[in-house]
Amino acid sequence: MALATAETTTTLDFGPAVALSCRECGTRYDLGPIFACIECFGPLEVAYTWDTPDAGRTSVTRRQIESGPQNIWRYRSLLPVPADVISKPNLAPGWTKLVKADNLARELGIRSLHVKDDSGNPTHSFKDRVVAIALEAARNFGFHTLSCSSTGNLAGAVGAAAARAGLDSCVFIPSNLEEAKIVMASVYGGRLVGIEGTYDEVNRFCSELIGDPLGDKWGFVNVNLRPYYGEGSKTLSYEIAEQLGWRIPDQIIVPVASGSQLTKIDKGFKELIKLGLVDDKPYKIYGAQAEGCSPVSSAFKAGLDIVQPVKPDTIAKSLAIGNPADGPYVLDIARRTGGAVEDVTDAEVVDAIHLLARTEGIFGETAGGVTVGVLRKLVRNGLLDPEAETVVLNTGDGLKTLDAVSDKARPTAVIRPSLDAFRTAIADNS
Repeated sequence: MALATAETTTTLDFGPAVALSCRECGTRYDLGPIFACIECFGPLEVAYTWDTPDAGRTSVTRRQIESGPQNIWRYRSLLPVPADVISKPNLAPGWTKLVKADNLARELGIRSLHVKDDSGNPTHSFKDRVVAIALEAARNFGFHTLSCSSTGNLAGAVGAAAARAGLDSCVFIPSNLEEAKIVMASVYGGRLVGIEGTYDEVNRFCSELIGDPLGDKWGFVNVNLRPYYGEGSKTLSYEIAEQLGWRIPDQIIVPVASGSQLTKIDKGFKELIKLGLVDDKPYKIYGAQAEGCSPVSSAFKAGLDIVQPVKPDTIAKSLAIGNPADGPYVLDIARRTGGAVEDVTDAEVVDAIHLLARTEGIFGETAGGVTVGVLRKLVRNGLLDPEAETVVLNTGDGLKTLDAVSDKARPTAVIRPSLDAFRTAIADNS
């Protein structure tokens, strides 16, 4: 095993995690704050006790999981965290609602549809899941500052998690983000730095900062802590399967920014099957992008294995990553499972936000509009089986992206306080 250690004053405790493994060449490294293979520059991900050919099934059972807390720590035996993580100060995200979306299903002509609504997390997006895992890694490595590059939601999640844990935070965002996300990222008391540029430029800056004395003892959740951070998305797989009665859905639609969420959802499903917690069955994974930032969708449709970077131009800013690190792996998974990667216009995103709100009472942010819009497009184009059990993700709260819908979400009428005025208004709007 290659040596990759971090200076730390703590004893490393990552639960069932035993190493980092290169996704490309398989080279293994000691658990540490590294994210790229020195042999081939491939991405590293967490390997567990059960990730060897001769490993037997883990002793984790459904009953054990079900007896745990109603948050992601019910799955702590499947994550790179210590067993006592429950007792530590953290936001304890997860166990969000899986909504049986019968109204939306009827509207789209789908037999069985659920919405996994992650807007119910502490900072109202799925990013709380990934940050919670990265926070435990930061503690393990003795870091004193939590940091990230962010398109918005992650900045808020890092600020909140650091505040709760008693750590400093310093997060970096494109300076033109939605105002609600800027406010949410700054309210927790950490440092918030806006950078004049795209997310990809912000991310490159953070990579440079890691090697500078200014970034010493900083845990960048989506850079040097990325292998651990990514594991948080697996909890979406675990929850969906458990909430469906311990089964994997036939089809799932996942938004694609960097692509990490989609790849880790697939990893989570495969782990559940390998560990005997669900029955083995085929499933299809679909990626969803906005047309104004759709490099993975474009590559999929063109039959390419390489994702060509683009300059984002879309209202779905939480998905506006023009050079997605996990893009090629998204292509592999979509093709392997029989799914697809599709995109929708900004106008379709807005319409889908209204559709989800009108049919199910869920106000999703623009990323939710992307997934619901892509779901509708896939059904119309015959690329998704309307008879199969389907799950669509809403990963954030619409209150964070009010500008996307504010021009249409207005009072039906403004009247004087009289019944006659109300009768007239009703007649005019009938």
